[in-house]
Amino acid sequence: MSANGQEQKQGGQLIVSQPRETSLVVQEEKSKSLIITDEAPKRTSSLPAPTMRLSGHQKPVYVNRFSPNGKFLASGSADNLVFLWQLGGEEMVTTAMMKGHSAPILDLQWNREGDVIYTASADKTGAMFDVETAQRLKRFRSHTSHVNAIACNRRFQPLVATASDDCTTMLWDTRQRHQTHTFESEYQMTSVALSDDSTMVFSGGIDNMIHCWDIRKGEVAYRLVGHQDSITGLELSPDGSYLLSNGMDNTVRSWDVRPYVGQRQRQMAVYVGAQHDFQKQLLRCSWSPDGSRISAGSADRFVYIWETHSGRILYKLPGHSGCVNDVDFHPTEPIIASCSNDKCIFVGELLV
Repeated sequence: MSANGQEQKQGGQLIVSQPRETSLVVQEEKSKSLIITDEAPKRTSSLPAPTMRLSGHQKPVYVNRFSPNGKFLASGSADNLVFLWQLGGEEMVTTAMMKGHSAPILDLQWNREGDVIYTASADKTGAMFDVETAQRLKRFRSHTSHVNAIACNRRFQPLVATASDDCTTMLWDTRQRHQTHTFESEYQMTSVALSDDSTMVFSGGIDNMIHCWDIRKGEVAYRLVGHQDSITGLELSPDGSYLLSNGMDNTVRSWDVRPYVGQRQRQMAVYVGAQHDFQKQLLRCSWSPDGSRISAGSADRFVYIWETHSGRILYKLPGHSGCVNDVDFHPTEPIIASCSNDKCIFVGELLV
């Protein structure tokens, strides 16, 4: 790192943006005298720097997700690759590169144990990768068009759900070769989530609605209506009671998906600020580990973080030079990761 605080590339993988040494001017109320201090802002995480810029992907990065233990960050890109970044130490470097798709990686998820990564790709397949060996373990091959999203059960059941442009949402048991359920819709499906008890699959698409499928009955139990444009991201809250959705109508919404709640009471809040543009990309959304904050991708190059209950924007973070496609919260520390069309990932700490 140079003395003037400019960025420096290390090993072609990592660029760390260190803040310049600035003096804080404090005015004392009684004497009105100026006191000059050289104290740096208080750090809130174990990151080597408050903000870190990761480079390595050769094309836009569509998704990034922290592992359940917070030791790794996985990123998927239009270069058809999944990179695994290791957190800790004085730098963040790639520890693995997962190959196996022949088209862009559109979505990825970790399993509960953190030893498997599930991916969705424009090559019409989903996949299952072993984290330790970086080898593909399984392919999900029944879709006939782009697989836009993938979700897995957050408990110990080996279930995976996929959503596709072929107008279907499929449920898979990883121990079996073919899908166990196929839920057919009239329009392309662009996002998916799976309930913790594995009784419901939630899928959203270009019909502006969220379809809530009862797995046991194989039919729609109810629909969540409110978005005025396509739904690009779905994420279940940490306690499994609420569903977050990101839509091309420039709103992020939260829904109560507990089984005993009446249909008219399901929409909980509408969050505004994040933007979609003419590119119509699949911008995702996420919850903080305690459910008190949410975030979503935005086409205006900013990272937005809202307070869940009040809907107030807590952070509007600059830095990216392209559309922000995904933002994820670290499971144990006040850290977020964001990825963008600018081919870069930013990992930074939040003020507590």
